[in-house]
Amino acid sequence: MSKICQITGKKAQVGNNVSHSKHRTKRRFNVNLFRKKFYYVEEACWISLKISASGLRLINKMGLDAALKQAVSKGYVKWNDIKVIGE
Repeated sequence: MSKICQITGKKAQVGNNVSHSKHRTKRRFNVNLFRKKFYYVEEACWISLKISASGLRLINKMGLDAALKQAVSKGYVKWNDIKVIGE
C-alpha cells in the first residue's frame, strides 16, 4: 500500500540531501503515517484508517464523519477503500 494519508491526502515528497560541500543526492520526505482504529458511530462499526498526525488532529477538530465526508469529496479516499473491522 502507498504512503498516503486517507484524510488529508498527504504523500511523500522528493528532495535533496545537501552535504557540506553542496553535493546533492536524492532523498524522500515521508509522511508521519500510522494505522488507527476509530468507532464510526453513524454506521455503528469500527473502521481502520491509514492517517497522518495532521489527519488525526483534523479528526479531533471536525469529527470523524465530517472529516471522512470531506476526504471523499476531495477524492483522497473512496467509501469502498475504508476498511471495516469485524466483517
